[in-house]
Formats: sequence, structure tokens, C-alpha cells
Amino acid sequence: GLFMSANLLLQYGFFFAVLFLMAWPLGLYMARIYRGDLPAFVAWLRPLENFCYRLAGVRHGDDMGWRRYAGAVLAFSLLGVLAVYALQRLQLWLPFNPQAMANTTPDLAFNTAVSFVTNTNWQAYGGETTMSYLTQMLGLAVQNFLSAATGMAVVVALMRGFQRKEAGGIGTFWIELVRSTLYVLLPLSLLLALALV
Repeated sequence: GLFMSANLLLQYGFFFAVLFLMAWPLGLYMARIYRGDLPAFVAWLRPLENFCYRLAGVRHGDDMGWRRYAGAVLAFSLLGVLAVYALQRLQLWLPFNPQAMANTTPDLAFNTAVSFVTNTNWQAYGGETTMSYLTQMLGLAVQNFLSAATGMAVVVALMRGFQRKEAGGIGTFWIELVRSTLYVLLPLSLLLALALV
């Protein structure tokens, strides 16, 4: 009773204290990342960032207008839905399925694909009894990063829209997507994984 309530309050207090203390430095770090001003401890990743741009045909100086930016977000999200849907519908015949998990039904595959691409991650299935390893790794885990990075890119574009009253563009979706994933989400996930160990 009382001990559990005190313990719960202590945990909530610790969580909010850490969140409050980390918000300002993380915000400053993210602002630098989106400006392209990389801190020294992540600057060694710049060749990987540039390789991603070369691979995708992205130019650094490109500045998208809001319609083009929104079109890129929607096209990328649609491709994500199609990829996750296809993985689920074809998983029986794909590798990394040692349990020979059956293909999911069309409605479950669509619901799961849309859910993970929109970053709501609603699961209407038993993960280890429904999805193959490949579907979980290449579809769902990848979308855990890409859907969050897409949301972060949209927020950055919104902030740039407020900031740039006269400019014709709001940035480049592909650059924001790569920077969000490479410099924010992957390092945070590594740090949090180490903290949980």
C-alpha cells in the first residue's frame, strides 16, 4: 500500500527530473544537428550521412517548398506502408522465418503497417506468434525509427516555416530524415539501451 505508493511517486519524480534536466541540452543539440553544425563527438558520422544522400540522389543545397516537402513525407510514408504490408503478406516465403509463421491476413497486415508507419504502433496480434523475425526486424523495428524521424522532420519544417517568413523553402525532408535517424534516434537508443542494461 503505502510503500508502493511512495516508490511509485519516487519513480515518477525521478523520471520527470531526468526529463526536465535533459530537455534543454537535448534541444540545443538537436538545433545544432538540424543546422548542420555537428558536434565533434558525432562529426565522424558525416561521411555516412553524405553516403546516404549520394545513394538517394539528395543535394545539400536543395530547399523544398511546403508542397514538395509534404509530397515527400506522404510518398515516403506510403512506401513504408507498402513495404511493411508486403513483408507481412509474404513472410511465409521470406527468409528468417524458422517457425514458418503464416502470412498475416490482409486486414491485420494493413492495420499493422499503417499503425507502425504513423508511429502509433498498435499491435492487434501476438508478436512472437504472428510475425517472422524478418518482419519484426526489417518492417516493425525499422519503422520505429523511420516513423519517429519522419515526425521529427515535419516538426523541423514547421519551425522553419515560422522562422523563415520570406524564404521559399522549409528545408529538405530527406536531410531531416537522415539527420534525425543518424544523429538523434540511433545515439539515444544506444544510450538508453546501455542505461537499461
